[in-house]
Order: sequence, then structure tokens, then C-alpha cells
Amino acid sequence: MIGSLIKKEIKELLTRSTLISIVIIAIMFGVMGSAIGNIGEQVKQKPVIGVINRDEGNLSDVATSILNANTRVVYNGGDVQEGLKNVAEKNGGALLIIPENFSKNIDSNHSGEIQVYWIMKGAGPYNAVQTSTIDGLIQSINNELSKKLIERDRSLNATLIFNPTKKNETTIFKGRELQGIPPNAIVSALISQSIFVPIVIVLLIIMSGSIVISSMGLEKENKTLETLLTLPVKRTYIVLGKLIGSATVGLLLAAIYMIGLVVYLSALTRQGGTVADLGMTLNTFDYVLIAITLFLALLGGLALAMVLGLFAKDYKSAQTLTFPIAGLALVPMFATVFADFDTLPVALKIAIFAIPFSHPMMAPKALMLGDYALVVGGIIYTALFAAAMIAVAVWIFKTDRLLTGTTRREGGSSWGLLRGRERKRGSN
Repeated sequence: MIGSLIKKEIKELLTRSTLISIVIIAIMFGVMGSAIGNIGEQVKQKPVIGVINRDEGNLSDVATSILNANTRVVYNGGDVQEGLKNVAEKNGGALLIIPENFSKNIDSNHSGEIQVYWIMKGAGPYNAVQTSTIDGLIQSINNELSKKLIERDRSLNATLIFNPTKKNETTIFKGRELQGIPPNAIVSALISQSIFVPIVIVLLIIMSGSIVISSMGLEKENKTLETLLTLPVKRTYIVLGKLIGSATVGLLLAAIYMIGLVVYLSALTRQGGTVADLGMTLNTFDYVLIAITLFLALLGGLALAMVLGLFAKDYKSAQTLTFPIAGLALVPMFATVFADFDTLPVALKIAIFAIPFSHPMMAPKALMLGDYALVVGGIIYTALFAAAMIAVAVWIFKTDRLLTGTTRREGGSSWGLLRGRERKRGSN
């Protein structure tokens, strides 16, 4: 007896739609994991840099020997612009310049300067790994020079012995030269402004999608949908009513979200910091673009939830159909928090762009960096996705697939079957 009950529960819960949902989520996470694994492999490789050594002393030789042993040096000339071009073409992270009198200054009890041009391609945590590695090598140069100084001359200033060099940093990012600001500071500032945005959007999408899917499953379980389809009301009106209701919910959620986002970002901007100092803030037009992107993504998500809900047999089966919505929201959340869209592998970049929920997550950071093309392209795509999902929902409602599994149009034999069911209930 207990075995039959267990078998019944498994059969009810492990439906075809549930399996398809889980497989889709597994594939998405597999693709994402493969891409992150490729990034991890890149992290293990030696950082790519350029070196310009203008000093003829022995101490600069110590610095260059450490760099040559632990990095892949792709430029070793004397021209800064040529060096930056070569390093950028090889996806390098920095150009290090050891100026004249580097050794002489240290021997004279003054810090030797190392000029660093950081070449920053993205603003995600993974993009800052190469920077941290190069920073570690500069610290290794400091340590090695300290040993040399202690062995050679103990009369030098103790501060100089432990810190024989100083960095003069310039970061090249999105066409800007930022003097005195390291890449890690830019990454930290951008993350502090955008890390909560994807999380809140995920909660909005999962919550609203779950409500719509559960509502469709409940209507089927209570026979409300079947009764509604037998009424002399055009099915197009039924779909429009549901979609307008969903759109109203989406608009309300978007408005509440935008109020919170404006207050949140305004508070961070008032505190100052790297992003505010660089002018990477949002204006009224930017907030309007974010609101449009979010509304269209929510509308498309609610339409997708309605389509999924149409395949639910009852309220219990509807709960499992929320997995695709959750998966489609979680994948871009992880991708946008830990990496920059511009630096993702092409395959993952296409997959992330194809997920409509990713665009409102990427929009705030993209607008801060002046990437309007990505945001406008996202608006166009999310509008097309929403229209496609609405069209699919309308098509399903105009067929008899909801109740009979066939695709005959309204007015056919299945419509008569519904009428017959109503008459039979009346006679009983």
C-alpha cells in the first residue's frame, strides 16, 4: 500500500514539464560553469605585461628579473604609446615603466618610482584578478630590493629599506585615463553601487512569476478556467484581461523598485568615492531607460509565466513550473555580479543577452559607463521577447490545447464538447 502511494506521488510530481525545466536549468548552469572554469584557467596563467626599463643600475635589474620570471612580457622597448598598444592587443594587464635614476634614487635614500599604466577591460571581480597578481609581483620586487639593501647598506633609512619603491598609477578604462586611481578601486566602487540591483530584480521576477503560474494552476484546479472558456466571451479578451492585469502588476513593481533604486544610488553618490569622482552617476534619462528595461523584462517574464501556467494541471504541479523562471533569473544574476559583460566569452555573452531578465541587471552599470548601445539593444530585445510571449499566450488560448490537448480553433468540436459538459452538469 505504502509503495503504491509513493509511486503515485512521484508520478504526480515528476512530470514531463518538471523534467524539462530541470534539464534546461542544468544546461544553463553547465554553460555558465564552463565559462567560469575557462576564466579560472586564465587566472592560473602568467599575467601579460609590458616593461620599459630606462634605468642602468643594478637595482632595476632585480625588478626586471622578477617580472621576466613571473609574467609574460610582450613589450620590452622604450615608447609608452607603442607599449600600451602592444599590451592591449595581447590582452595584457599593465605596462610598467622603471624611470631613469631608479637605482640612484634608492642609493641616495629616496624611494624609487615605478610607473604603472593599468589597462582595464572590464569592471567585474574576475577582471581585477590580473591586477592583483601584478600588484603582488611589485610587492615581491619590494621584498627582494629590501634584502639587497639590508645586505649592502644597513645605514639606510628603515622606512626606505622596507618600502624601497613607490607606485605612480594611471588606469586606462573605457577610453579614459584615470590618474592615481588603481583598477581595484574602480571595481570596488562599481560593485558597491550595483551588487544589490541583480538580487532585487531576481526576487521581483521569481515572486511575480510564481504568483501568475500559481494563479493559472489554481484556476485549472477549481475549474474556473474551463467555466470561463465556455462563456460567450472572446478568448482574446480573456488573454488581454490577464495580460493587462499582469502588466499593471509589472508596472507597479517597476515603480516601487525604481523608487528604492534612486534612493539607494543617491545615498551612495552623496558619500562621494571613486564612481562619483569620475562622474559615473545616473541622470533622469538614465533612470527612465532603466525603468523601461525593467518593465519590459517583467512584462515578458509575466507572459512567460502565463504560458508555463497554462501547462499546469493543478496548483501543485504549478509550483514546479516556477523553476525555469528562477533559473533564467539566477544565471544572469551570477554572471553580472562576478564579471563584466564586455569581457565574457562570446558563447556566454550570447546566452546572457538572450535572457531578457539580464538587461535590467546590466543597465545601471552600463549607463554609468556610458554604454547606451547595450541598454537600448536590451530594450529592443526585451520588447520583442515580451511580444513573442504574449503572441504565444494568445495562440494557446485560441486553441483547445488548454483542455483537450489538441490545437483546434475556437468554434470547433472541442468548443461543442465544453458546451456538452455544461449541459450534462445541468441535467445532473
